[in-house]
Amino acid sequence: MVRQPADASADDAHRSVSDQVIGRDVPGPLVFEEFVASRGPALVRLARGLLRDPYLAEDVVQDVLGRALLQWARVSAAHDVDAYVRRMVVNACTSWFRRAARRERVTDSVLVLDMPSGDGSENRAERDQLIAMLRRLPAKQRAVLVLRHYEGLPDSEIAVLLKCSEVTVRSNAHRGLAKMRDMMTSVPA
Repeated sequence: MVRQPADASADDAHRSVSDQVIGRDVPGPLVFEEFVASRGPALVRLARGLLRDPYLAEDVVQDVLGRALLQWARVSAAHDVDAYVRRMVVNACTSWFRRAARRERVTDSVLVLDMPSGDGSENRAERDQLIAMLRRLPAKQRAVLVLRHYEGLPDSEIAVLLKCSEVTVRSNAHRGLAKMRDMMTSVPA
């Protein structure tokens, strides 16, 4: 746990998330509530890109944030808290796929809801189609494309998050984009 000097000002007691994320070395503990308020929506977007079920994605992020809260002293002491928690989300999404018990769900067909229809705008329909195609990709290719295009991360950071080389990141991006192009040409307009 990082301790402040006795003469630290009250402003130093709660460094902002933006200070932590951009890498400034500001003394004082990072406040969990500030972190969740600023980075929570981005973490949910990341999980939604990695998982096929948007509601499951919210559950996974909630579980990750619960674990992060329990270990907040250790998590907030990390060099880049944002990258640390993003990695937790990627790991949680990956481990969800590995659990055989969660792969099948028995439900009544009446309870299964259709995907909400677009609100009439063309952009919404295109986005829904893109997300549906993205969800049909293998997990590694989907993770690379979401981290690269939705989160805007460079290949070097993606390689660190996924624990692989930059070449693997680029090849997964290339293969994923090629599969999505094939899907787009096979889908009638």
